[in-house]
Amino acid sequence: MSRLLNTINGPEDLKGIPLEELPHLAEEIREVIIDVVSKNPGHLSSNLGVVELTMALHYCFNFKEDKLVWDVGHQSYVHKLLTGRKEAFHSLRQYKGLSGFPDKKESLYDPFTCGHSGNAISSALGLVCGGDILGKERKVVVVVGDGAMGAGMSFEALNHAGDLKKDLLVVLNDNEMAISRTVGAVGKYLTQIRTLPLYNEFKKELHHVLNILPIFGKPMENVLEHLTEAVKRGMTPGQIFEDLGFRYYGPVDGHNIPPLIGTLNRLKHLKGPMLLHVITQKGKGFEPALQNPTRFHSAGAFQLCNGKVVEVSQAKKTSYTKVFGQALVELAEEKDKIVAITAAMLDGTGLTTFREKFPQRYLDVGICEQHAIGLANGLAASGLKPVAAIYSTFLQRAYDQVFHDVCLQEKENGVVFAMDRAGLVGNDGPTHHGVFDISYLRHLPGIKLMAPKDGRELRRMLRLAVEFQGPVAIRYPKDSIPDEELDLPDRHFSVGEAEVLREGSDGAIIAYGATVYPSFQAAEKLNREGIEATVINARFAKPLDKALILEAVKNHPFVLTVEDHSLAGGFGSAVLEMLSEEGEDVRKVRRLGIPDRFIEHGSREVLLRILGLDSEGIYKRFTLEMEKLGFYPLKVARNR
Repeated sequence: MSRLLNTINGPEDLKGIPLEELPHLAEEIREVIIDVVSKNPGHLSSNLGVVELTMALHYCFNFKEDKLVWDVGHQSYVHKLLTGRKEAFHSLRQYKGLSGFPDKKESLYDPFTCGHSGNAISSALGLVCGGDILGKERKVVVVVGDGAMGAGMSFEALNHAGDLKKDLLVVLNDNEMAISRTVGAVGKYLTQIRTLPLYNEFKKELHHVLNILPIFGKPMENVLEHLTEAVKRGMTPGQIFEDLGFRYYGPVDGHNIPPLIGTLNRLKHLKGPMLLHVITQKGKGFEPALQNPTRFHSAGAFQLCNGKVVEVSQAKKTSYTKVFGQALVELAEEKDKIVAITAAMLDGTGLTTFREKFPQRYLDVGICEQHAIGLANGLAASGLKPVAAIYSTFLQRAYDQVFHDVCLQEKENGVVFAMDRAGLVGNDGPTHHGVFDISYLRHLPGIKLMAPKDGRELRRMLRLAVEFQGPVAIRYPKDSIPDEELDLPDRHFSVGEAEVLREGSDGAIIAYGATVYPSFQAAEKLNREGIEATVINARFAKPLDKALILEAVKNHPFVLTVEDHSLAGGFGSAVLEMLSEEGEDVRKVRRLGIPDRFIEHGSREVLLRILGLDSEGIYKRFTLEMEKLGFYPLKVARNR
């Protein structure tokens, strides 16, 4: 028998498959996802958990006219396979291939490009309101995970939607997981729901009995209205959603296709805000992912037969994340006031060992970055030293709290922001690239911004940050530390102190953070061609080492700043501003960084090369600037 998936080029083909054959299609879809993700590392567990749910949604709705919105969107692989992207699925998360998240450039079935959590109900409600204003008849469905349901923005949207009484179907995909286990009272509440009787079934039976009573049925129903309400409050598993104005349905088995389709077909004809609570299993269909859904949330390459991760040389190196985690544990053993905070990213931020050793000093707030920073404010005001380990792209969500609850408190508040995944993160793409943190933090009074060149410097910076009285942000990449590649010096330093790594008279490179090593390598290559370049490790974007940078500008024909951050408002901009204030010739400064556009997905190595931020790109940019100045050392001139 031919594979069912081969016959599907769009959702309309799915609707032509007999109901009894859909479980076989689900198996085929899982096989394809497991096979592709085993080669192209991506989000495995979450996608295996929504196979039947996604199929049922497309079976019941017409999302060419209706709209399907995914919260986060890392669970949209099945959706892609069913919406005309099957042939390109092998390119998932590869450069110029399919995105690992919904992408409106890819398909009309993706209303938004998205990859963050908590925004989907708001966006979906906007579609509903927009359709009403424009007179469009359509259904809007939004799929939200249990981890995202605890986000503040989700509740803001539920509050508004329940008040407006608009036609919106929220599907709560409850698998007891965000990335790690769901934390917080909402997660515990959903756990309680799973153990309660299904109120909707009870309600249906009660109404049936009352309606068939020959004399007392309708009057009795009115008389027992208060009794029914009392029973509802005692037995309704989703009472909180009912109180917010939503009609609650469930929980239902998210892997049993016929009841799912039957429920969705009934709900799509109802009016007003509704919430369907669906129970799923992360990793279903692949035993290693089912047993360890966190490990396979964003899986590396693995063997299909047993799920064993494929060891590659890069994986054997130590990551910045691991160095941070180890260093924080060592500092916490020495300083008992250190408290670690994360927002549902225990493993991703390297805090697993910290939690094991200091459970009373570890706080996971769930996917609630705003709350995390507000919480840090209170901890700091209590005399503790909070270290908030949050990805660069996710700290953006708490910008107001960084301003209002941290920086505005001035020196009494000493929160440390450990910004993992700063710079280009690779295959997660534009929603996850951490390339804006210098811009959104640098202008806030009192904050200090650091970026280490390697693991040893990260350790020193973390100690410096913990011992500093004011707010400090440290940015570091999703990458391995480069300590093994070059033996650059490891020196003590104070706040605002840069260092000269090598000296030359033909030009200067001032590099920040992860670009220091490739800048040094570029200078070594220039040296072999008779060009002597000074290389400065800036260490700080705020405060700048004013004296050293001024000296470099005065003593060199040009200065090239290098950063893996947006050029708009970044490190190079800070240098230009300082030089302008000092009355120096800013025309001597050239900037190399990320241009004013969103950067596509692709491996970090590929993206750095394309943007000219690897050693070869820095080398080429340096020689280009020399050419513009009309300066050619003998060896370079010969080669030209």
